[in-house]
Amino acid sequence: MKTNFIFRRNRLAVCLATALALTSCTGDFEELNTDPYGISDEQLVGDFNIIGLPFKQVQLSLYVNDPAWNTQLQQNLNADMYSGYMMSPTPYIGNVNNLNYSLVSGWNGQAWTDAYDMVMKPIAKIEAATKGKYDNFYAWSLILKVEAMHRVSDIYGPIIYTQFGKLNSDGSVKYDSQKDAYYAFFNDLETAINILTPLARTEASLITIPFKPFDYVYDGSYTKWVKFANTLRLRLAIRIAKKDAAKAKLEGEKALANEFGLLSRNSESFIVKTTTTHPLNVINNSWGDVRLGAPVESILGGYNDPRLKFFALPATDAAVKDQYKGIRLGVDIDAKTRYVDYSKLVTFPNQILLMTTAEAWFLKAEADLRGWVGAGDAEANYINGITASFQQYEAEGLTEYLEDNTSTQKPYIDPKSIKPEGNDIKAGSQYLSEVTIKWDNNADFETKLERIITQKWIAMYPEGQEAWSEFRRTGYPRLFPVVVNKSNGEIGDFIKRLEFVSNEYSTNAAGVAEAVTLLGGPDTGGTALWWDID
Repeated sequence: MKTNFIFRRNRLAVCLATALALTSCTGDFEELNTDPYGISDEQLVGDFNIIGLPFKQVQLSLYVNDPAWNTQLQQNLNADMYSGYMMSPTPYIGNVNNLNYSLVSGWNGQAWTDAYDMVMKPIAKIEAATKGKYDNFYAWSLILKVEAMHRVSDIYGPIIYTQFGKLNSDGSVKYDSQKDAYYAFFNDLETAINILTPLARTEASLITIPFKPFDYVYDGSYTKWVKFANTLRLRLAIRIAKKDAAKAKLEGEKALANEFGLLSRNSESFIVKTTTTHPLNVINNSWGDVRLGAPVESILGGYNDPRLKFFALPATDAAVKDQYKGIRLGVDIDAKTRYVDYSKLVTFPNQILLMTTAEAWFLKAEADLRGWVGAGDAEANYINGITASFQQYEAEGLTEYLEDNTSTQKPYIDPKSIKPEGNDIKAGSQYLSEVTIKWDNNADFETKLERIITQKWIAMYPEGQEAWSEFRRTGYPRLFPVVVNKSNGEIGDFIKRLEFVSNEYSTNAAGVAEAVTLLGGPDTGGTALWWDID
């Protein structure tokens, strides 16, 4: 057997963007055909290192954990803020930036660059080396690819997925529409699940699992990877439920019917284990560039939610001392000192949480609302979701919380506003929800959905990418529009996406031009994605 197949593939020809320097991928042949680990193929092949080592990079690149500046551009200065979880006290670029919808192209290509350079390139090599030979590794690569690339599609819309590495005659690379990308995600997940399910059945009798040494999430458990793949499939099915109801139901019911089911215990949450500090700790503690978002204060504060103390610290600013005080998105900021002493985030453990088990229960709750077979009972799933989230933090007061049918989202008051009219969200505002916590079977569909999504949003913290996607899909929970909107009319109260990467316009002009037509609107932050029909 040839031992050098993983590093000797034909070059991958997709052109990628770089957030900090505009470089084309047309000169990376040597990089793509060189062993990046400095170890000979002969040393690697015996214990699957030649296949397994690239998986480590892939897992650590779903959400880049080091360096922190990368994460800040990849997610923190977009989805983390747009989700309502966080806001920065720093007036970047004279306070004309992403946070008031003056989109910074030099920031917004990082999520694209990370996904293609550090996920799609190694995955392409892995797939070429494993398909039909080591199908357990092949299946694992498909799951990780979908987890990475649905996040990218949910940022930009159309993406390069099925055509990755395939040059057209004019040198361009074709994008998939978001619909086609999602359909490809479902196909890849089905393939992976079909491969891993029989292995999961025999897992207890296996002496060794070859990819265990390279697995930063589930320590080589086939069963847990099948459960995650099922849950991811259900997440994506729910995502498209308003736009493509028949396909959503088909895929969702397949996920629910698999014999191993979904994530159901907190020990099964999708957590990438790392040895470096969580990048939010650097951005929050070392740099002081992120603080609590105003909606977290408003929603969890209004609910008297015991989990709030596990999300943030009381403010130290004299005007709001000892309160949990967040910053509203897009506020007028003259200097960092104005808001830097509002609530800091807690210090997070050295691990990256990308899917909680609580989310699985809330997905099932919504699936039952939509009448999907195998979803169980919406009320029981809703309660299980909140319970799982409380148990995750070892928070007290669960029984009282579940019975609370009076507490609602509270008004937001900012005593340090520069604007004379203030940054406040007052009682009676359309941006404040009247939905309470206790489940009500007599409520209408939309009220039940808002209740589920609000609790789901709380439980997913601090995973801003998924929270932002769910807000765009449903309009829940009730977030606050930017105070100052510097988009020149391109974006309304709430941003819908990031613009296509600037380097794609120079290196893949025909491809990105077609992608704009697939988008169905101008390449701005105000054009809704395919699944976003609200």
